[in-house]
Amino acid sequence: MTCQPTATVSQCAVLVGGLGTRLGALTAATPKPLLPCGDRPFLGWLLREFVRYGVTEFLLLTGHLSGAVENAVAAIQAGLPGDVRITLSQEPVRAGTGGAVFHARHRLHDRFLLCNGDSLFDSNLAALLADAARDPADTVGRILLRRLDDASRYGVVTLEQDRISAFQERPPAGTPGIINGGVYLFRRALVDHLSPQCSLEADVLPALARGNRLRGTLGSGYFRDIGIPEDYQRAQTEIPTLLHRRALFLDRDGVLNIDHGYVGSADRFEWVDGALDAIRHATEAGWHVFIVTNQSGVARGLYDEDAVRGLLAWIADTARLAGGTIDDARYCPFHPEGSVTAYRQAHPWRKPGPGMLLDLIRAWELNPARAVMIGDQESDMRAAADAGIAGYLFPGGNLLSFIQPIVDKYP
Repeated sequence: MTCQPTATVSQCAVLVGGLGTRLGALTAATPKPLLPCGDRPFLGWLLREFVRYGVTEFLLLTGHLSGAVENAVAAIQAGLPGDVRITLSQEPVRAGTGGAVFHARHRLHDRFLLCNGDSLFDSNLAALLADAARDPADTVGRILLRRLDDASRYGVVTLEQDRISAFQERPPAGTPGIINGGVYLFRRALVDHLSPQCSLEADVLPALARGNRLRGTLGSGYFRDIGIPEDYQRAQTEIPTLLHRRALFLDRDGVLNIDHGYVGSADRFEWVDGALDAIRHATEAGWHVFIVTNQSGVARGLYDEDAVRGLLAWIADTARLAGGTIDDARYCPFHPEGSVTAYRQAHPWRKPGPGMLLDLIRAWELNPARAVMIGDQESDMRAAADAGIAGYLFPGGNLLSFIQPIVDKYP
């Protein structure tokens, strides 16, 4: 693989131990993150969003009603797309947000995401990942920030270029400001700044800012904290509507990369002009982005499935480094004339069959009428049609110039 910084972070710790006192009887026996939101707990929606950006392991930092969280894990995990692992870390006493992380310190990766379990910020997380991948080695963490016209309900952040220099108290009513969006990317060095009982927001982050160890990425988009009844009520309809997204399906060879014939490694992968920009544009527009690719090179013995998966992971990470994401991918290694016996067969996933598209539609709960497929072969168009998806035949050239008007014509 070519040498480049790694943007993807596979672990996300989630703070789910709050008391939820402002919600009264709603949280008497149910932790806030487990409150129903449409057809699933709020936490199910939240974790699903992080899966889009390459998270495969969630560590739930529990306290209040930890048993209820543990009992809900299996159903939440079953409702997520992809192979995802969820584990729990229970604080021994009420330890605060920083203390909850401290007590999980031996289970944290070298780089990990952290978020509040009772708020959702629908911003392009790839921007945070890309910025953090290029941070200086002495940076401990980076926060996804929000700019508000009226920040008087929140403490505000002082930002100098991308360095967070201070946290300040709530400003007067009507004062614009930049606030903490509740999503963080930390290096494990954060543990050195924690104690068994501490507040991340009040104790740890201000100290890191004073030491020039903290940076910020400005995000934008829908935000909802379900901590008060009115906001929770709104979330129940807003979030399911918002997160049932439009979807962009992309063929790989000939659309994302120049088709040099059986491309099985990054050193032979040459991006089509505008491909990374196209992925970023669709991500910023709030679309899912998927890859569906025939890979008969496996059936022909030219490379194996590990090589296909490795290259797809590299493609997704490169997209995140450029500020977009590949939410998920499917490939078909079979071919009826393959030289490798195990792969010598006709298979419903091989385009022009619609199997790969249908599997993604099922996994991500997509509406085919709100999806499009971009391919460079008639087989791509046939697969799209059989899946009930609009197909667009890419003639070559700049992919952003081709995709942008397609994405932009839909609200």
